[in-house]
Amino acid sequence: MRVGLSMKSAHGFADPREGARVMVQRAIAAREAGLDSLVLGDHHAVSYGYYQNVPMLGRLLAEWPRTAGVLFLIPLWHPVLLAEQVATLAAIASGRFVLQCAIGAGDQFDGMGVELAERVGRFEACRDTVNRLLGGEEVDADAPYRIRSARISPIPRETIEVWIGGHVRTAVDRAARLGDGWIVGPDLPVERAMELLE
Repeated sequence: MRVGLSMKSAHGFADPREGARVMVQRAIAAREAGLDSLVLGDHHAVSYGYYQNVPMLGRLLAEWPRTAGVLFLIPLWHPVLLAEQVATLAAIASGRFVLQCAIGAGDQFDGMGVELAERVGRFEACRDTVNRLLGGEEVDADAPYRIRSARISPIPRETIEVWIGGHVRTAVDRAARLGDGWIVGPDLPVERAMELLE
């Protein structure tokens, strides 16, 4: 069995620099303990202290030699920007890089100006576009994102695995159709996870 760390990016420090230092210390401790992987989550427009995943993981990758990954709530991201961020992080990473993604919920959608009712369509369109861009394709799209002749660089040297998260049957179906793996958060009871796995 391999054990990794999904690091919490929320903080309650009065000095945000102290919280960032603590995250770096945790990554070093995880590396020294021989953990297999390090991943960070994704939140936006929240009222509490929260470090954004891309710059924070970029910093942590300087301390991390093995599998790394980042979770994106992809309905809240433009697919070209997301593909560029993933490709850059994969180029920085010393080991394998994994893209984790979820559909998201809650007030974050209001804060980002995205309709909650559009999240499934945005998720699937973004996932497809990101996959094509990471594969080196030039992409045109009309809805829900208007994209013309988009390309990204660098192109990852290895195929990036996509793990899709969620706690309901439709999320498991989405992971089976669009992903390489299924992930769940720490609050899902084991019994429910086993039901969904079946």
